[in-house]
Amino acid sequence: MNPANSAALRARSTKARWMEWGVFGLLRVATYFVLACAAVVFLDIGIKGGAVVFRRHAPFINIPFLTEAPETLNVFEWEGRKRTMGDREFRTFRAQHAAELKGVQVEAYVYSAGGIFPNIVGTILLVLGSIGLALVLGVLSAIYLSEYAVDGPFIRFVRLSILNLAGVPSIVYGLFGFGFFVILLGWNVSLLAGWFTLAFMVLPVVITASEEALRSVPGGYREGSLALGATKLQAILTNVLPYALPGILTSSVLAIARVAGETAPIMFTTAFVVRDELPWQVKQWTDFFFQGVMALPYHIYVVASKIPQNQYTHDVQYGTAFVFLFTVAAIALTSVVLRTRLRKKYRW
Repeated sequence: MNPANSAALRARSTKARWMEWGVFGLLRVATYFVLACAAVVFLDIGIKGGAVVFRRHAPFINIPFLTEAPETLNVFEWEGRKRTMGDREFRTFRAQHAAELKGVQVEAYVYSAGGIFPNIVGTILLVLGSIGLALVLGVLSAIYLSEYAVDGPFIRFVRLSILNLAGVPSIVYGLFGFGFFVILLGWNVSLLAGWFTLAFMVLPVVITASEEALRSVPGGYREGSLALGATKLQAILTNVLPYALPGILTSSVLAIARVAGETAPIMFTTAFVVRDELPWQVKQWTDFFFQGVMALPYHIYVVASKIPQNQYTHDVQYGTAFVFLFTVAAIALTSVVLRTRLRKKYRW
């Protein structure tokens, strides 16, 4: 090789190597920066929210915050010191000291007392119901697309449409749910409307991930079942779907994170700012599905942006965010554990 050509080749190789190192370093810095920002946010919520939920003395947990409904906080001067009471406690106190309270200035701060139990219940119901619907509809659609559909222009158009739907903003799904389920079908603001709206929102993710999980199962499993006399449906249900479940549950974890954190869809279809009754406190069992609920993300939105900010809303905001993250993590962890157990059971 000509020495001049060899030197030029080494120079280009060195330049390319330096460029590769530079790009690699830039990607590493960007990744660590994102992780650091996330760590700061979670640490801030963990410290400030944990101080609201946990106590230094027995029973070490702020039980009223986790078991009571949100209330208005009443602040007033009484016997030379500042007193703070929730609505229920204040009504009892006022009935006992009606004469003494005349002329006492009482400041009211909405959603700054009580707890978030109805919000926790509503969030869990919304997540479980919508994920159940999304998994059933998504897996059925994925089975059709991967096992029965013949590849052609129409099926390619369907797959492209599913991918495009995954990028639609959540507010659009909220408006769709409001127009279709709440108004057109007459479900009003209810759990059922929220379930279907959230399920449709995460359906593209579930379909795509489920289809890939089904396609990853070796073809020999299908051929072996068919050779033994099983029908195609029997082969899918017994020898394909069980081995694809770990991948399907992976998509459910992503769906849970998105469903639980959405505010726009539920504020149009299912969320109430305040609801005195819990979901199961209904006259008929069918009323359970046609009632609205309170939810943690909507409560955070209301407390953080829709009411006057003061020193008393600070604890409610961080405490609710802390419980919200813990609730979502617990539901997602359940899905991860189930996926791990299934992966150990079904191997190929």
